[in-house]
Amino acid sequence: MVLTVLSENRSNSPFLGAEHGLSLYLEAGGRRLLFDMGASGLFWENARKLGIDLSSVEMAFLSHGHDDHSGGLHTFLQGNAHAPVYLREGCFAPLFSRSGDGCRPIGPDPALASSPRLVFTGMQERPAEGLFLFSDLRHRAHWPSTNRNLLLEEGGSLGPDPFLHEQYLLVQEGGSTLLLSGCAHRGIENIVARCAEHLGRAPDAVVSGFHLTSPRSGQAAGEAEVQAVGRALAAFPRTRYYTCHCTGERPFAQLQGALGGRLFPLHAGQRLTL
Repeated sequence: MVLTVLSENRSNSPFLGAEHGLSLYLEAGGRRLLFDMGASGLFWENARKLGIDLSSVEMAFLSHGHDDHSGGLHTFLQGNAHAPVYLREGCFAPLFSRSGDGCRPIGPDPALASSPRLVFTGMQERPAEGLFLFSDLRHRAHWPSTNRNLLLEEGGSLGPDPFLHEQYLLVQEGGSTLLLSGCAHRGIENIVARCAEHLGRAPDAVVSGFHLTSPRSGQAAGEAEVQAVGRALAAFPRTRYYTCHCTGERPFAQLQGALGGRLFPLHAGQRLTL
C-alpha cells in the first residue's frame, strides 16, 4: 500500500499548497482510492503537481460531512467522471461550528446531495475485496472535548453533534492492514478498538487526525485528556500511528511520551509505503 497526503494543514514543499483540510490518495490492492477531499480544490492541484491523475481514481470516500474534508467534493465530481463516492447519510445534515462571533454552516454544498455518484452507506459496508467501511462504534471511553463547538441542527434547534455522519475505512492488502479516519470525532481509541474487534486484531497502521485541537480557537485538549488518549492507543503495542490535521502540535508532543517511535506526523506531499 502506498499513501500520499494531498492536502493537509502543512506542506513539505514550496510547490504544494496547504490548508486546514485533509485529503489522502491510496494505492492498494491494485486500486486507486481517494479518502477525503480537503476544504477546496487544492487537493486536485497538489495531486497534479505530484504526478497523480485523480481522474483515474476508482473509489472515493468521505470520512464525515465537515467542509474541511468535503469542500473539494464538487471538484472531484467534475474532474473524475466515474468513481462512486461513499459517505454516510448524515453528511448533508445541517452541521454548524460555533465560535465567539456566532455559528457558521460547515457541511458540504447541499446542491451536491442529489448526485447519482453518491453512495450512502450503512453501519457496515464492503465496497470491494479488501475494503471495509464501518461506523458501528460500541465504546465511548473518550469523547474529544474539542467537539463542544460542533453542532447539529434538529427540529430548528442547535445541539451537540453525535457525529453519526462519521465513518472509517479499513484497508487490507496481503497481510497488512490500514485504518483511515478523518478527524476521529468519536474518539480515536474507540475507533481503533472497534476496528480491532472487526479484524480480530489491531490494525498495523492508523492514519487520522485525533481532533485534540480546535481549528477555530486553536485551543488544545488538556494534558490529562491527551495522556488518557495516549495510554489507550499504547494498549495496541504493534500499531503505528500517523496523525495530522486536527491533532495539534502540543498534543502530538504529549502523545510521544506514551507512543514514542510509533507516532509520526504527516503533511501535504508526504508519501508512505505501508
